[in-house]
Amino acid sequence: MEDLKELISNSSLKHIAMIMDGNGRWATKRGEDRSYGHKFGSERVIEIAQICSDLGIKVLSLYAFSTENWKRPEKEVISIFNLLNKFISRELDTMIEKNIKLSIMGDLSQLPLINRKAVEHALKKTSSNTGLILNIGLNYGSRAEISTAFKRLYFDVRDGKIDIEDIDEKAISKTLYTADLPDPDILIRTGGEKRVSNFMLYQIAYSEFYFIDTLWPDFDFAELSKILKDFFKRDRRFGGINANKGS
Repeated sequence: MEDLKELISNSSLKHIAMIMDGNGRWATKRGEDRSYGHKFGSERVIEIAQICSDLGIKVLSLYAFSTENWKRPEKEVISIFNLLNKFISRELDTMIEKNIKLSIMGDLSQLPLINRKAVEHALKKTSSNTGLILNIGLNYGSRAEISTAFKRLYFDVRDGKIDIEDIDEKAISKTLYTADLPDPDILIRTGGEKRVSNFMLYQIAYSEFYFIDTLWPDFDFAELSKILKDFFKRDRRFGGINANKGS
């Protein structure tokens, strides 16, 4: 871990985003209900967050529940939200102790009241923490996020707060849920699927993508370490030219 910490401290790497896929399949392989996989997946969250914190990563964004996940069986949705409250109850003290700041991206207004109150309590309790930002997508969809951002900009122009010529990439970024966060340097999707599933579409324009077969409950430091070591070998040009390689 010390070698990775040194690499990270001497680099521009700040933000890792993850699509946590495979909980249900992990449980099914074991002859268990899908909710069993979500339970183990929720326990993996704080472990990976602590690892990222120890490594010196500034932001960890996790896709927990999308705007499309409401289409899942009601029993599974209820189970996921029950686990959300259990996660907060179980891990809030750890987040405070480890100086982890909770952040949420998504429309919380549609969450059940008991879950919304639990999330708001955790946000308040960790608001002064200065370490890793654990940014969790709850009822999050990137297209909805971008649509909402455009509406906000429209009203700002209509009300004379800004001129239409002021709308640029920076202005759009400032109206997204991630307004105060750097864009992800790395996007990891576990579970074998090779798509981004409406996750941070605007923010991942220049992220390095890693699609791995490992199911989320099995994701650990060894897996993250392999990805990070590969990341530091990649040539990130952001659309420019590497003078040393001529491309």
